[in-house]
Amino acid sequence: MTAVEQRTLPIGAAFDRMPFTRRHVLIALALFIAFVIESWEQLALIYVAGDLGAQFGVDEAGIGLVLSAVAFGMIPGVLIWGPVADRIGRKPAAFWSLLAYGVVAFASAFSPNLETLVTLRVASGLALAGVYTITFPYFLELLPTRHRGRAAVYLSIGWPIGMLAAIGASVALGSLGWHVVVIASAAAGLWAFAIRAWVPESPYWLAARGRQEEARAVLRSLGSADADATFTVSATRVGNPLDLFRGRLARITVLMLVLNFAFNWGYWGLQTWLPTLLQEKGLSLSASLGFAALSAVMMIPGYVSASLLTGQFGRKKVFLVYVVAAVLGGLWFATAGSTVELYLGNFVLAFFSMGAWGVWNTWNGEFYPTALRGTGYSWATAAQLVATAAAPSAVGAMLAGATGFTATILIINAFMVVTALLAVPLPETEGRELE
Repeated sequence: MTAVEQRTLPIGAAFDRMPFTRRHVLIALALFIAFVIESWEQLALIYVAGDLGAQFGVDEAGIGLVLSAVAFGMIPGVLIWGPVADRIGRKPAAFWSLLAYGVVAFASAFSPNLETLVTLRVASGLALAGVYTITFPYFLELLPTRHRGRAAVYLSIGWPIGMLAAIGASVALGSLGWHVVVIASAAAGLWAFAIRAWVPESPYWLAARGRQEEARAVLRSLGSADADATFTVSATRVGNPLDLFRGRLARITVLMLVLNFAFNWGYWGLQTWLPTLLQEKGLSLSASLGFAALSAVMMIPGYVSASLLTGQFGRKKVFLVYVVAAVLGGLWFATAGSTVELYLGNFVLAFFSMGAWGVWNTWNGEFYPTALRGTGYSWATAAQLVATAAAPSAVGAMLAGATGFTATILIINAFMVVTALLAVPLPETEGRELE
């Protein structure tokens, strides 16, 4: 052994001097498209809900059940896939999850009745939960320390791109029926093969499993100057959910879970019913879709600005400022007295809420050591999905009870206020090595 090979380093130190290379760009592309697919699947049926309701003869409550079905499947799915990814690896979890999703989603396009459709959408959510849970932790574990925050926020731009793809598919294919939109979504499951070809296994995970040579090989391919060392990792038990609630992690876990629920309720409660709410304000269906598309476009500079700021000011400060600004945008949107104010208020809300989401997707993945990162992120995702499942039905019930546009938006906005308050005690992670 040479002197270099005899060095012992924490695995995170191997990323401190690592450059951002072409290999990272390819990895980013593969996982970015995966996130686009995740967004598309959750949003695609929102924009063809009218056709869905007409075919099965159901009202807003029935449509809300269909829209929530994927989230209902993903809630147990993420709690299963997170520990699985900590045990079998990030790469196989992402591959098999996305491939299985494509198969089940394709079958759901031929559902003969509402019960079958809901059942298969629950199953597709169960499958999709794996790649949904692991995308950000996986990406974080392949990035140089100094580029981790910025690059991961850029990955979040996949959400509005997926939203635009869902709207585009609805416009281009919606006249052919909701079945065709679902088939197009299912075909995206083939992207699993691109992930298997382009994205290596996490060196953090390999080192934690004692596979030092494989970890070194991946680090060399990523350009690490410290790839020949022997790496140490946290001794935490692999994928044990109880460890999330022990010692210093317990307080972080509780805050993180409640924040994820509140933040996603505030976002999803609005997005699911945005076309309907806009039609209540006098916009046509086509104008509502155009409004949603413009909102998605405004999300992109929100992500980019947050990416540029997080490395300079840290995760916490940027997140708090953006959430507070989103609350103000929500108030403007709720009390808009004209179409122009409606657009401007929602654009402010979209810009800052999505910038905050980009920071949170990164920050949320940095609280836990490698042995618990997949499990911790899966619990965070489960809290989000509980809100995703509850919000459409809750907002639907408010609309059915004639709550009204302004009151509904203000109730949704209150969850964003709670989000800001919960973020204050969480630790800053900007510039820290992953454990």
